[in-house]
Amino acid sequence: MERIFVLLRSPGSATAVLLGATLIALIVANSPLATQYMSLVNLKLGPLTTMEWVNDALMAIFFLFVGLEVKRELVSGELNTNAKRIMPGIAALFGVLVPAIIYYLMAGFSEVYIHGWAIPTATDIAFAIGVITALGSRVPNSMKVFLTALAVIDDLIAIVVIALFYGAGVNFMDLIAAAAVTGLLVYTNKQGYLRPLPYCVLGLVLWYLVLKSGVHATIAGVVLAMTIPFKGKVLDGIVLDGKVLDKVVYPMEEWAHALKNWVNFFIIPLFSFLNAGVSFADFSMENLFHPVIIGVSLGLILGKQLGIFSAVYILVQSKAIKMPTNTTWPEIYGTAILCGIGFTMSLFVATLAFPPGITQEMAKVGIFIGSIVAGLLGAVVLTLAYQIRKMRGKI
Repeated sequence: MERIFVLLRSPGSATAVLLGATLIALIVANSPLATQYMSLVNLKLGPLTTMEWVNDALMAIFFLFVGLEVKRELVSGELNTNAKRIMPGIAALFGVLVPAIIYYLMAGFSEVYIHGWAIPTATDIAFAIGVITALGSRVPNSMKVFLTALAVIDDLIAIVVIALFYGAGVNFMDLIAAAAVTGLLVYTNKQGYLRPLPYCVLGLVLWYLVLKSGVHATIAGVVLAMTIPFKGKVLDGIVLDGKVLDKVVYPMEEWAHALKNWVNFFIIPLFSFLNAGVSFADFSMENLFHPVIIGVSLGLILGKQLGIFSAVYILVQSKAIKMPTNTTWPEIYGTAILCGIGFTMSLFVATLAFPPGITQEMAKVGIFIGSIVAGLLGAVVLTLAYQIRKMRGKI
């Protein structure tokens, strides 16, 4: 049992489980079990299908976790000062704009295809961090910090994009009600409530109202995360000199810790299993030239690296920021390439951009191609950068 817990704590374990779930989905979707697989995906459970429960409900918990991670970095992590936010912030912005432009140039001619412009703009933080962690000491810590900060801001931008561009028709009465519940959550925070119960109850109400409003329900998770207290004081029960001592607690950290394994080893693998099952039965080599496949894959492979690396290069050369400590340009370039691993967030945006059908399938194939190439190419460049540094005696 102790070995299992050690395995769960290892940096690459979540990435391995996610990859395994994806491979199983692809195998099952292209096997004699394909019919049963699709029946499971579309199985009606109450008001929603299995996939809708996962994509609208469980993914709201995933976005709650993402929101907690973003808030932690903003309050006490790698983004807690404006100086720390400049480089990853601008790099993340360019890392969104350039892939979107590349996609638009490849597929923007179609009123249907153009809705997928945001698919190649996202970075899968779990996969990207998993790859860079697997490289170990070959990558300087400054690049690991940079990738983490950039991916967090990238997630924040993705959340904004989903909220603004991928909702249904907005029901303003439900949206006003959701805003009122958000106000109650803020009030609960300001009053110093630290126990999870009121936040859980109000969070469920908020999710339901956001789901009905037409704004994607996962946004409720992010809003809830922003209202969870960072820290507070409770009575410790220890009496000293006739006074009951206070104990400092960190509710936000406790929430993140409680959710981490559920997100990494259940929600995200389940999401991947239900969404990554692309059938290649009718797929041909001609499909590789489908505008959506080209737009998504090139957006991830070229767009991410060009946007991020050029932003950092311009900032450093203009002396707006200093070169990251103990880092070379090839290492920055390799890290920028790794940001092209879109996967989880890209798959999620693909399900919002296109209804089930051939276009959504093409988008998923583009995500697979782009993410795999970006991951392998980034790992190769970072390994070569390490060898170059070693040959020059700088290690």
